[in-house]
Amino acid sequence: MKPIGRHLTVDMYGCSFDNLNNLEFIKMAMLAAIDEVSLTLLSANYHKFEPHGLAALILLAESHMTIRTYPELGYAAFDIFTSDDLSRPERILAVLKRFLKPEKTKTTNIMRGDFGSQKDMKPRIRVSIAPLRRVRNTSAKVWSFLRKK
Repeated sequence: MKPIGRHLTVDMYGCSFDNLNNLEFIKMAMLAAIDEVSLTLLSANYHKFEPHGLAALILLAESHMTIRTYPELGYAAFDIFTSDDLSRPERILAVLKRFLKPEKTKTTNIMRGDFGSQKDMKPRIRVSIAPLRRVRNTSAKVWSFLRKK
């Protein structure tokens, strides 16, 4: 089955405290991204935390976009999910980067709804403790041998 959508999780590091703590600036950045990529805004919800930080959720006809900022850390976490083939989330990300000017960005691209058909969605973590056990057993044998002499 063809994937339903693309989901980017984005960590932005080294952003300006003032920008990350300014609700109007974040609104402007997110709405500019939506406008530039020609997405359809359905609703938006924003919340300013005290003493600093904010959260925003934008519901789109094509899916959604969220942000949570930590100005004291210079960090912003974005979630960009698009289910429309024409609205590529990396275009939204490019606009957000232009506004926030992060020093570093970490982006994870997830294909949603592929039901395991995409190679990158399968876990690549492999844990094997057998080599460690062999080393431990070998060292135990060596110590045992040395103690006998």
